[in-house]
Amino acid sequence: MARLRVRLTFPANLIQEPILYRLVKDFDIVINIRRADVKADYGWVALEMEADEGTLQRGVEWLKQRGVQVDPIERDVIVP
Repeated sequence: MARLRVRLTFPANLIQEPILYRLVKDFDIVINIRRADVKADYGWVALEMEADEGTLQRGVEWLKQRGVQVDPIERDVIVP
């Protein structure tokens, strides 16, 4: 099992979408929400994801295709 820590940033049009639910259900990725903030016009989630490496890569690619910004986190710092 591999673990990945990311910050997901959601644009306004995705705020009401069940993105994390789909990530868990469709990709069988175990998630742990570390922090989150959701407003009417945007939202972000600091998330730990756990699955095999290939599954994590497919899940991250799916998130990006949906329009979610995915930034890696190391020790609670977003990596540019």
